[in-house]
Amino acid sequence: MTDERMGKRLWHAVQRLPRGAGIVFRHHRTPLAQRRRLFARLLRLARSRGLVLVRAGEVALPGEMGVHRGTSGAFVTWPVHNRHEARAARCAGAAIAFVSPVFATRSHPGARGLGMARAAALARALPMRRIALGGMDARRFRQSADFDGWAAIDAWLD
Repeated sequence: MTDERMGKRLWHAVQRLPRGAGIVFRHHRTPLAQRRRLFARLLRLARSRGLVLVRAGEVALPGEMGVHRGTSGAFVTWPVHNRHEARAARCAGAAIAFVSPVFATRSHPGARGLGMARAAALARALPMRRIALGGMDARRFRQSADFDGWAAIDAWLD
């Protein structure tokens, strides 16, 4: 997951991702022209490293490989914070569900985490790949067998 807080650290974080990993490009507050340029640069890097780049937000971006929380695009990812959104992910035919927030996170100050037990219960009800998000890091990911992977913003910045 990307956002404006990453600044130039975005490039270091992308270099650390393993081949086959994915990036959800958010940068919602970035002006559109700048957002397009940033996405294009990130797309070139993602292609060269064998990464999947998915766009979040309403405006389609040239070369996007999929869309987060949308119905357009061949590859769809979906946020799942509760059972209602789990149902929406299934209806949208999402390939990946981001179950969140597992733990408290700086991205959403004041939002309470689900906790690993509740997040795992949501994940087990999903037929697609399940990614743990929210306060996650490699250590926390290893504590649960209910997820296929983990995502973060802050873990890549620390």
